[in-house]
Formats: sequence, C-alpha cells, structure tokens
Amino acid sequence: MPPEVREGLRKWFREYAAWLSSDPMALRDYGKEQNLTRALDGISFQVMPGEFLGIMGSSGSGKSTLLNCIATVIAPTGGAVALHDKCITTLHGKALADYRGKEIGYLFQSFELIDNLTGRENILLPLALHGVSEGESRERLTKLADYLEVTDVLDKFPAQMSGGQKQRIAAARALILGPEIVLADEPTGALDSKNARSLMEKLSGLNADAGTTILMVTHDCNAASYCKRILFIQDGVLFHELRRDVPDETQQEFYGRILAVMAQLGGGSANVL
Repeated sequence: MPPEVREGLRKWFREYAAWLSSDPMALRDYGKEQNLTRALDGISFQVMPGEFLGIMGSSGSGKSTLLNCIATVIAPTGGAVALHDKCITTLHGKALADYRGKEIGYLFQSFELIDNLTGRENILLPLALHGVSEGESRERLTKLADYLEVTDVLDKFPAQMSGGQKQRIAAARALILGPEIVLADEPTGALDSKNARSLMEKLSGLNADAGTTILMVTHDCNAASYCKRILFIQDGVLFHELRRDVPDETQQEFYGRILAVMAQLGGGSANVL
C-alpha cells in the first residue's frame, strides 16, 4: 500500500477507538410459548479496537442473527449491544440514523449495489446523504478506489462489472465514511476463489495498515483464516474461541485449526462453502 494511502486510511479509522460489546445474556427469540425459537441464547463478547474478528457456525446457529442485532436490523429480545459504552438498542430517530450511517459500515454477500447508479455514484451515495463536501468526497473516493483497485470501473454500471468488482465497489461504499466498525456478512459467499482471496487480502490489509475494526460472519474457512480471532456459535451459544498466534502461527496453520473446530461442530467439510 502506498504510504500516502496508508496515512489517509489511518486518519479515518484510528480517529476513534471502536469498542463493541454484547451485554451478558444477549437473547433473541422468535415465536411464543410452544413455538418459541431462541436464535441467540446468552451471547456475551467484546470486539476490541483494530480487531479482525470472525463469527463462524453451521446454518441456523445464530451468527447472522447476531450480526443483524449489531447492525440494528433487528433488536435483541433481552440484553443489549453497546458501542463505546453507548447502548445502541435504545437509539431512535437521528441518533439511530447516525449510528447506521456513520459508525458502522455493512458489507453484504449479495453486494446490494443500486443498478442504475455507476460504481462512482454507488460509493459516493453515503457521503451525499451525510452532507460531506465535494472536495473531501473526491479525496476519499480516490484513496479507496486506488487501494481496492476499482478505478477502472468507477464509471461502469453494476451489470457491466464482474462479481469481484461489484464486491470491491460495495466494500468502498461501506468504508467511505470511515466507520468505527465494518460488519461483513458472508462477503466472499458470491465470489469465486480468486476474487474471494483478493477481497480478503484487501480487508486484511485495511485491518493491518489502517487499524480498521472488522466483524465478519462467514462459513468459509479460507476467509476466516485472515481473522485474528474467531468465535464459533452453535445453537445460539458460544461453542469455542480461537486466537491466531501472531506472528508464530502461519495462516495455513490457523486454517487447519479452524477446520478442526468446524468438524467438531458437526458439519465437517459441509460447512466450508
């Protein structure tokens, strides 16, 4: 990464220290009485500033529900989610809009680009909504587009882009406001292995060089091997935790440990997408 790009990214992402926490006994229920399903059952954890945390588990384990609670797409039935000791589950109106728009960036598996906007317009849309000046918007766009290698597709529409290009445009949009934490929901799920590896290298680089805090839900053990810590969820509860022994443990060795835990979860290789 060029020094000037690295310094620009550091300025955005290290201006604030992200500290996300799930309050003890965070719950999320669906249905009532005999039809009650508890998707989250007493989840409690913290995400520290500059961390790259992965959430893994089999389908139906509760990992996407957890991410949606943090993103305020849904509210937990019990407990709370806090950022900087501020309970986000009690936010309303402008405070909630500011949290969704400025404090978190969301990276979707299915890109969620607006089809009739160019790549440039998709990336700049959050800045326009939050009143960022044209000059600052142009500067932020240039730095992110250069780093994510999407300069050549900025004036193309999503239908004219490959899957990898769409996801990198989506990543730029998620990062353009300098959020305190990036939430990534299966970001490699719709990509081939080459584009998946390229995206993960970019996210890992942002985490290492700019201190970007990332919370990623994934089935993909290869993608998870880029994380520094992984929480495994089973039936709505924390099943296991892995920490990569940096710098002594290689990414390949960490990948092997991830595979072993996924096998213990009961799905084995079926959990690797």
